[in-house]
Amino acid sequence: MTQTRDFRRAILALALGAFAIGTSEFAAMGLLPFFSADLGITEPQAGHVISAYALGVVIGAPLTSILGAKLPRRRYLAALMAFYAVMNLLAAVLPGLSSLTAMRFLAGLPHGGFLGVGMLYAADALPREQRARGAAQVLLGLTVANIVGVPLAGWLGQSIGWRWGFALPGVIALISAWSILRFAPRVGGNPDARPLDELEALRNPRVLWILAVGAIGFGGLFAVYAYLTAAIIATTDAPSWAVPAALAVFGIGGTLGTWGAGRVTEKVGQIRAAYLALAAMAVTQAFAAFAVGNWPMMILSSFLLAAGSGLVIPLQTRLMDVAGSAQNMAAAMNHASFNFANAIGPFLAGLALSAGYGYASNGIVGIALTAAGAVVLTLALMNEPKTRPVAENAG
Repeated sequence: MTQTRDFRRAILALALGAFAIGTSEFAAMGLLPFFSADLGITEPQAGHVISAYALGVVIGAPLTSILGAKLPRRRYLAALMAFYAVMNLLAAVLPGLSSLTAMRFLAGLPHGGFLGVGMLYAADALPREQRARGAAQVLLGLTVANIVGVPLAGWLGQSIGWRWGFALPGVIALISAWSILRFAPRVGGNPDARPLDELEALRNPRVLWILAVGAIGFGGLFAVYAYLTAAIIATTDAPSWAVPAALAVFGIGGTLGTWGAGRVTEKVGQIRAAYLALAAMAVTQAFAAFAVGNWPMMILSSFLLAAGSGLVIPLQTRLMDVAGSAQNMAAAMNHASFNFANAIGPFLAGLALSAGYGYASNGIVGIALTAAGAVVLTLALMNEPKTRPVAENAG
């Protein structure tokens, strides 16, 4: 009973860290029009700040997995969250575009390691058949951030300055780091571990295929969401509360979608759940293209985009089955792959905007990336080792 209570407290502390990460990552997209105006740059140029964070996640995931291989998970997770806090606070106070870009890159470094290992920690605390539910409990902090943290950061950005939108998750991250040290049980960690063994995940074709699905397929969501605030402002006469409302319903949709993805994955299996998520993403991105110019429809679109984006759960649990002993690296790289998607999605959508195709083109870019993700998932199944069932744990 005591151990169960300890794990629950630990999961709450981890979810708070995920809340800080979600607030920081997604608030940056909502704050884009404000810091671009303040710094005197175009919105596509401001998108490079978002891409810098995503690049930090991609680089940081393998780096932190190697450096933290011998550490107990409790200390590893607390250290990553403390570093995350400091980088966000520096982004809030240092002047200029170069400093902002650099701090966002550095803030991205612990992102994948924290969420990946945090989800493993939660999954290990539950029976095998409920692993997807455990992973989803930590990730719910990320989605709840979009209900509370991101709209609050957006309101701060509009009302008293965009820098407060980065200071807020910095403070939350500090609280999470303290809570992890205070409440997380002293379990995990292997002092005899060989850090370079974690690199085995990057030599495992089954891991790499699944990572590619997330890296490409999830880009569609970010292609649309990264410019949602800008699209509402530029194409509608929406009231001032419309942008915070769009951000809040995105969080509600994401929370419901993540909760549902855990249940669907347990019921139909990883592969079917992944295909269902990709199909839902394509449909909601098509609706997003249709909704441009109508702010009530764009708010509804924001909800649907998030509700249909539960791809991370089936991919995370799939990686647990195929990563072997390199669990930390595979889990961290899963989030790195989604942030690679966060880099290519806004980049390609920005190219379409710069070419003059308008904000509706973001939805078209999203559909193309999601469809490409489905193709990669099919290729992954075709390349499964013949000695193992292709439909392993697929329902």
